Amino acid sequence: QVQLEESGGGLVQAGGSLRLSCAASGRTFSAYAMAWFRQTPGKDRELVASINWGGDDTYTSDSVKGRFTISRDNAKNTAFLQMTNLKPEDTAVYYCAADSSYCSGYGCYRNGVDYWGKGTLVTVSS
Repeated sequence: QVQLEESGGGLVQAGGSLRLSCAASGRTFSAYAMAWFRQTPGKDRELVASINWGGDDTYTSDSVKGRFTISRDNAKNTAFLQMTNLKPEDTAVYYCAADSSYCSGYGCYRNGVDYWGKGTLVTVSS
């Protein structure tokens, strides 16, 4: 089992920045690829970014490319999502995920992931 706990969400004005953290406990963190998803009411959960086990290969969706950066620190069992130039349409609950497989690209993880965090709310005001 892997337990994931997100932190760092909150209210920010458009154009601002936030850094989300995902602290993992349980099994070996470096054995899992990590990903960030987001979800708004009535919509499917959307893959925002993913990162491979060593952190040297990443993917970001077109909707956040150039503004969001995913990273990880295996020594601290933590993954991050740095979000800059935030827009009101970025408002969502952001979820951290761990999976034994690394997937980069649109449609990844459609069949689910191994572990989910409980989510953290990001609200961007205009």
